[in-house]
Amino acid sequence: MSQKPKVKFTNKDKSKFFSTLRTNVYGYFTENHISKHANAGMVMKTIILMGVYFVPYALMLIFHVPTLLLLAMFLLMGTGMAGIGMSIMHDANHNAYSSSPAVNKWVGYSLNLMGGAVFNWKLQHNMLHHTYTNINGMDDDIDGASMMRFSPHRAYKKIFRFQYIYAFFFYAILSLHWITGKDFLQLRNYRKNGVNKESKAGFYKQLATLIWIKAFYYFYMLFIPIYFFHYAAGPFILGFVMLHVLCGLILSVVFQLAHTVEGTSFPVPNDSREIENDWAIHQMNTTADFARNNRFVNWYVGGLNFQVEHHLFPDICHVHYRAISDIVKKTAEEFDIPYLDNPTFWGAVGSHVAILKYFGSQEDAKAPFHKEAA
Repeated sequence: MSQKPKVKFTNKDKSKFFSTLRTNVYGYFTENHISKHANAGMVMKTIILMGVYFVPYALMLIFHVPTLLLLAMFLLMGTGMAGIGMSIMHDANHNAYSSSPAVNKWVGYSLNLMGGAVFNWKLQHNMLHHTYTNINGMDDDIDGASMMRFSPHRAYKKIFRFQYIYAFFFYAILSLHWITGKDFLQLRNYRKNGVNKESKAGFYKQLATLIWIKAFYYFYMLFIPIYFFHYAAGPFILGFVMLHVLCGLILSVVFQLAHTVEGTSFPVPNDSREIENDWAIHQMNTTADFARNNRFVNWYVGGLNFQVEHHLFPDICHVHYRAISDIVKKTAEEFDIPYLDNPTFWGAVGSHVAILKYFGSQEDAKAPFHKEAA
């Protein structure tokens, strides 16, 4: 079994940044007598986004809708599915939704209802991505796609010259890949490289659970409407694909805007497999906020536009990120640490496209990349 090599963070400068920041941020909740978990607005958002996904599905079964309306309803479901992923299951599986482990567990299972697997997601996202952000060979979010070069330290291929063009095609099929093969590949790979430390019996239990999740998802999403409610298979499957194309685009773009943009760094461990930096400062260097003042973006993407705050405090519900962002920024300035931010959503998209083009343009492309260097 080939074990994934470990990487350690060494606070060589003995920075007190994170201890000071934690005191400041958690002090905000204490002083204002509020919980760091979900509030009434978060509960309402949960109801709305769940409704955007499940209500159109229920209407499809109650009323045999015509094809054009059917396709429109699938697109609405795709919007809801992405929203659930970003706003609801994401917080719950970080134990940020509620102070109750049981509530987080059951709300987190909304991912399973969408055809994904919580136990795989936690390994990829919570363990690898949040710990080893933008480290080549450790962060699956920058390693997962064979046709993409998200890091300047990845082996170069000439095809990468066009990645800024074809990237969005692969983003569009992310969700489809997720509900078909990705979870099975991850289960196998994480078992081989030691990330999944389950016993042999536990591994086979996870495999059985994964098969059940996929079977249930396809059963309620495709088999029930087509077989029992007599929808024509062709248009219905087309709508199903459209749902996932839209969902995949939204999820991929939003997550890429936080780490694969101009200015973020891609550190390399030294010969002792150490990152010579404090973990929190590493997060500041590898993560960027975007559209912080856009209330709709903030509401819909579950605060993932406040990605700096999320990476530093994943146990805080995203509805509080706007409030604590000024604390994070002010503390960073006090310690002379960069606070990366793209003011607008489309500015962040442009920054992402620019760095894709840059990483694909030359084998020795290095990061961080800034506009003035283009």
